[in-house]
Amino acid sequence: MNPAELLKILHTVEKLKDTIRHSYTSGGRHESVAEHTFRIALAAYFIKDEFSEADMDRVIKMCLVHDLGEIFTGDIPAFDKSAADEANEARLLERWVNSLPEPLSSELTALFREMNAQASLEARIFKALDGLEAVIQHNEADISTWEAHEYELNLCYAEDRCAFSPFFAQLRAAVRKETAEKIAGESFNSDEFTKITHKTQ
Repeated sequence: MNPAELLKILHTVEKLKDTIRHSYTSGGRHESVAEHTFRIALAAYFIKDEFSEADMDRVIKMCLVHDLGEIFTGDIPAFDKSAADEANEARLLERWVNSLPEPLSSELTALFREMNAQASLEARIFKALDGLEAVIQHNEADISTWEAHEYELNLCYAEDRCAFSPFFAQLRAAVRKETAEKIAGESFNSDEFTKITHKTQ
């Protein structure tokens, strides 16, 4: 890849630093897509010894590139994202990936195909990390930033993604415990909290 091509790509992906996500940081500001991407990639590196049978370098690549489509569409929370939104993001991403030099274009195309299929161990590891990081970030944010439906959602979100692995099942349980403790620490009706937690168990 020549330097001019690299600079063009880097200028494009820089937009993810200014693309905000739904959740807030512990410091009280909206997180960016780039920050979310960074932390799941770092998490993949941290857990590499838990999955010796997996190509964790490939998982890290998936983590780094999975939200590139949001360069063109912005971030839409999972609970608001429609099939039309997903199709539009996929179309714009494909157009950009196809414009990239080889072998980068083919490599990214293969990665996105694998992530979408969710058939490989690597893709499932990435998907679990992606979902869990969103809940962890909510747990770190001030609870005043949560929407009403997120009390229940954050207790169960990504459980299906974690079911394939004992390690991820345990991690999901630990994250859920943090969520429950955060909710319990808020001054609101204890009967409502009991109803929510029992519903998600």
